Amino acid sequence: MYSDISSPVSNSKPLSDTVQPLAPGLDPKRIGPQKADAPSFGEMLTGFLTDVNHMQNYADQSIQKMVSGEIKDVHQVMLAVGEAKVAFNLMLEIRNKAMEAYNEIIRMRG
Repeated sequence: MYSDISSPVSNSKPLSDTVQPLAPGLDPKRIGPQKADAPSFGEMLTGFLTDVNHMQNYADQSIQKMVSGEIKDVHQVMLAVGEAKVAFNLMLEIRNKAMEAYNEIIRMRG
């Protein structure tokens, strides 16, 4: 009944013919970006804090300009304030998670 189907094992190539070796210099244990490509966590955090500060300052300036009559579009001001609020809340959550991680490390040590 199945005599016309050949055995897959008898027709298969040896494994050494199908598996290609790694290119020279590639280490399978190194996954992800290299140090030169990615900023450190501290640099990322500093950049984020700078961005949040700029958003807060821009929102304050927008409010001042609206009060003085330079900006007539309330939507523009509300958008700036909303963006600053979301960025600030994200910064607070990052701080809270960092504090939780720090407290967990301290708890594990003691």
